[in-house]
Amino acid sequence: MNKQFSKAERTRSFIIESTAEIFNKKGYAGTSLSDLTEATGLTKGSIYGNFENKEEVALAVFDYNQSRITQQVRAQVDAALSYQEKLLVYASFYKTLIQGGALDQGGCPILNTAVEADDTNSLLRERAAKAIANWKNALSQLIEAGMANGEFKQGIPVRQLSLSIIALIEGAIMIAQVTSDPTNMDTIMDSLEGMISQMKV
Repeated sequence: MNKQFSKAERTRSFIIESTAEIFNKKGYAGTSLSDLTEATGLTKGSIYGNFENKEEVALAVFDYNQSRITQQVRAQVDAALSYQEKLLVYASFYKTLIQGGALDQGGCPILNTAVEADDTNSLLRERAAKAIANWKNALSQLIEAGMANGEFKQGIPVRQLSLSIIALIEGAIMIAQVTSDPTNMDTIMDSLEGMISQMKV
């Protein structure tokens, strides 16, 4: 049986989905109340009748944007057969994401939120930090499983490599974004793919 959502839950979801791209493009500070009312067609009262304030909307939007990416990556990782292929999913996914116009939608929500909220919003900074920690853990589990399975060389510095993969991806997105040149993403992801290939026994 399909779960029946209340009117309030449907309205909250509508607000989140309607403002997701705006927050990702303009950030928390740059997104105004008029941006929210224009995107949703709702009044200020309707928005703040469902969310306590703009910060609560921004937090929900970050979770929504990040969840969409995480679910897509996880599906591709689960479908990959070897641990090398599972790690390579990250390079190919983000390369395809940028080629598909993600820069026009604001790019990566983790990068955007981390940069903006570093000194201005502790709750958003904590959300971005948690997302990075979860990402690091997911990569670490894949690397450790690959070593245990005899597919990767032993003695790989798991934490270091996991963080390096994240740094390469996020750095590539930043460079592609600031230069308006998606081919920079391809170049850096090629380097990442080479690094992952060198892990094989």
